[in-house]
Amino acid sequence: MKSKPFEHVCVVVLGDIGRSPRMQYHVKSFSESHYNVDLIGYVESTPLEELTSSPNVRIHQISPFPELNLPNLLKYVFKALWQAITLLMTLISIRKPKFILCQNPPAIPTLLVVYVYCVCIRSKFIIDWHNYTHTILGIESSPRNPIVRLARMVEYVLGRKAAGNLCVTRAMQADLNSNWRISSTVLYDRPPLHFHPTTLKEKHQLFVKLSDTIESFKAKAYKEYENADILEETAFTIRAKSGEVKYKTVRPALLISSTSWTADEDFSILVQALDMFESKALEDPTHYPDLICIITGKGPLKEHYRSVIKCKLWKKVKVTMPWLENIDYPKILAAGDLGVCLHYSSSGLDLPMKVVDMFGSGLPVCAVKFNCIAELVEHGKNGFLFETPYELGHQLSEWFYDFPSNIAMSNQKETIHTSLKDFQQLRWTENWKKIAQPLFEQM
Repeated sequence: MKSKPFEHVCVVVLGDIGRSPRMQYHVKSFSESHYNVDLIGYVESTPLEELTSSPNVRIHQISPFPELNLPNLLKYVFKALWQAITLLMTLISIRKPKFILCQNPPAIPTLLVVYVYCVCIRSKFIIDWHNYTHTILGIESSPRNPIVRLARMVEYVLGRKAAGNLCVTRAMQADLNSNWRISSTVLYDRPPLHFHPTTLKEKHQLFVKLSDTIESFKAKAYKEYENADILEETAFTIRAKSGEVKYKTVRPALLISSTSWTADEDFSILVQALDMFESKALEDPTHYPDLICIITGKGPLKEHYRSVIKCKLWKKVKVTMPWLENIDYPKILAAGDLGVCLHYSSSGLDLPMKVVDMFGSGLPVCAVKFNCIAELVEHGKNGFLFETPYELGHQLSEWFYDFPSNIAMSNQKETIHTSLKDFQQLRWTENWKKIAQPLFEQM
């Protein structure tokens, strides 16, 4: 009996593929489910190795819009035309797909180009709603702005014409249905297996590796270890000649945040919270550790905040902003003591995937409170929610008081770690097969 031939599908990301984890996970799941996949997008960061090495995944790189010194409106128009033409040319060059899964945002020109192409070749058009384009555009302009209104109209009209719609939260599902009469299926983001807790030995190996580029990870001379039989030492850990790895009794705490450095994440909140922690730690240095804050990611506001932080004369706090490769990012999350997420959502209807990754790695999180964040972060159960710099500063001070052995927080930490273990039981692959695969197979 002949096996069923692979069907062709296409996934469109009008953004950097390497920084679009959800769409990469879709492609990986399609590939594992015996589909041939054409993945279209920008390749500014390295995509997952599982995609670049897969024989049934083809990555088609779109040429980025050239930097031109134009007024904002003209620049937006020319960029949209450039993207429309390059996307259409790429679509014409690929194998005819059974359906095209398209990420939104951005809606302009992505949804329009992909929909017209699907109509012409008689393929199914499916949208994966991560957020709304019009609410993102509305952050820096009025809702009455013509481009914002156009984006909203495109999302409304083409969302209703799509053969299928996925979305990231129940709140978004309800909003799509009540406001636009768009029926959708909720596919929650779940962590893939490479986001998982690690052993102390693995953490030590990461610290040793990163200490070559991150100065604050290098060892300090503590009297406790001057005469010890030590083979390797970092700011956090030691490895004896016997091979045994231990945490240092006196070590800094590690705070982790990741970001796209865009306007929907207000990092001034974290800066003010670190100011508060610095003040408390200086007032009572015997009860507070040094705090190393790692902020990963790329984006337009990175240099602004780098200059803000550079002006700080902190003694107990150190901030560094490395770009970590795919292989090291899950490891640094698993090595952290606490995570911070400043994503507040332009629509109030999407959830930060960075928190999903942190939970998958066993890292508790302090997250900005907004409309639907409780679908992911439950205050006091698997993390903490805050609205102001003061609240975040208070949470940091409580969590790191008498670090690493705060007896007063032991029950709270045990509750959180138990919840994170439960969260890790359902991974992306199993969830995709249960929720998304039946939808795609019906197309």
